[in-house]
Amino acid sequence: MTLSDFRVIDNYQTRTSTPRAHFERTDPTVWGRVESPELSTFDRDGYSVIDALLSPDEVAEFSAETRRLAEDPDLWLDDRLIIEKAARRVRSIFEVHKLSPAIADLVRQTRIVGLAEQVLGSQVYLHQTRVNYMPGFTGTGFYWHSDFETWHAEDGMPAPRAVSLSIALTDNYPYNGSLMVMPGSHRTFVPCQGETPADHYRDSLREQQIGVPTQEDITTLAQAHGISQFTGAAGSALLFDSNLMHGSSNNITPFPRSNIFLVFNSVDNALVAPYAAPEPRPTYIANREFVPVR
Repeated sequence: MTLSDFRVIDNYQTRTSTPRAHFERTDPTVWGRVESPELSTFDRDGYSVIDALLSPDEVAEFSAETRRLAEDPDLWLDDRLIIEKAARRVRSIFEVHKLSPAIADLVRQTRIVGLAEQVLGSQVYLHQTRVNYMPGFTGTGFYWHSDFETWHAEDGMPAPRAVSLSIALTDNYPYNGSLMVMPGSHRTFVPCQGETPADHYRDSLREQQIGVPTQEDITTLAQAHGISQFTGAAGSALLFDSNLMHGSSNNITPFPRSNIFLVFNSVDNALVAPYAAPEPRPTYIANREFVPVR
């Protein structure tokens, strides 16, 4: 039996049989010392926008790379490729840092991993990587959720000491399904009700129905914090706290939206056994090799 077979004290109980009230998180948002000016509002808002993280040439390079992955016939037979629920179009491809040497190299660059290290105050490893595709007309959104609620319940992440970096490969308009966030909501944990079914993860990657807040939860948070939207040119990026409430609407415009999505977790916050699921999700969704990004 390994250390990962044990659970530490559960400070974020969720997936309960009866409703539980929202409560303020006990862990900090910024664990280190933020030096980049772009991250100056991260502690307050739970996210920061980084303009022009990628150059136009890099956007072109990674756009071509993500198209190559989506068109690879072998990947269509791979569990890591997720198709849209209502259309035979690629929705996401997981573990892209293992499928693309170019993305693997990008992850290791200081301008990328250094953002996470500043916020989390430690070395970090990749909890999850993927490319998200939201094609024109048929792209399906992601309902409101906190990533940490799922990562805690189903993957065994002890604390919200993780961040996500979403790098836009297309222009993000207010009308093509760009990400909506609730500034400041990262300080409030919203427990979800109901048991986690076994082996539900693949369906949830197409349309999440387990571990989502109620309409009353969303209304309360939206009234308290308001809603902002991540818009900007291709190459811009959004770094956000794992407990930030966020979501996106469907894309019914002709303008597709795609992004590289990198999740960094502190090496001091390594996964244990799931807190509210019968077994861990596959490692291409929740990495269990806690090797620091170098």
